[in-house]
Amino acid sequence: MTPADPADPVHATAAWFRRHDPRHIRFGQALRRSLDEVLDGQRTGRYDVATLDKAEKTYLAAKVGIVCRAAYGFPAGTTHYAVAERHVHPRFSFTGAWTLPREALGHLGLLLTADDEHSRFSVGLLHITEDAVLPGAPERKYRLSPTGRRAIHWLVRSGDLPENFLLHLPPHTRELILADRVSGQKRINELFRHVRDRVVPREPMATVAHQTDPAKRVRDARRHLREEGIIILGHQREHPGIARELQLPVPTKGSWIATRVVPARTDDTRPATTIAGTSYVRARPTDTPQPGPVDY
Repeated sequence: MTPADPADPVHATAAWFRRHDPRHIRFGQALRRSLDEVLDGQRTGRYDVATLDKAEKTYLAAKVGIVCRAAYGFPAGTTHYAVAERHVHPRFSFTGAWTLPREALGHLGLLLTADDEHSRFSVGLLHITEDAVLPGAPERKYRLSPTGRRAIHWLVRSGDLPENFLLHLPPHTRELILADRVSGQKRINELFRHVRDRVVPREPMATVAHQTDPAKRVRDARRHLREEGIIILGHQREHPGIARELQLPVPTKGSWIATRVVPARTDDTRPATTIAGTSYVRARPTDTPQPGPVDY
């Protein structure tokens, strides 16, 4: 194999991204944030990009460029990034049908795509030469030629896009959670009633609650679900320790996890935690619901 030429603009730019983000995690996070911000779930209740209209999809392409700019610390004020002394034009498309501005000719394209349904994303670099684009009228944007597509250097090919939590719930569960069109509190109660033993991030919480800060809804849900033995753990107080003792994933700041507990029997072999002097274990489906702890 012929070694890559360090002077090649694609090689130099790819090396810059590898140095600053070896696993390219920031790209996935930026795409997740862009999708969530355009869906605007806390105001609209939406969670599926299929509900975006044409104008919103156009805005999403611009939003991806803005969020990636912030993620990598590129200065604002231009439509391109300055990376390794090269002009890099960010372009996003769900389908890979990227369009490129006329001024991008001779520079680089940072080509991004995302598949929310399958939680995948890809990012590639392309030197935008005349061979890499289809000929067109001077006033129109370029589209990639077959030669251009073959020349894409993939930084990430089918990487893991952070999950769209609500989109990937079983449809029946999602319908139960979102059924009440009036009360955000009832929707949050249903979320923790039906989604247990897995961490719930802040963004779907805000979408279900229809408010910016869902923390109060969580506090109230603890009271409402106590009689069913459901506890809701966050990142503060004794909660991380309780989660570890019950062998649950530990929520980080801005996330929560619910589980149903019952008082431990003297012969119980399940992992246990002590709350307010009482030993609790995670309930089995066959365990009769019993009230959970009042204060934890």
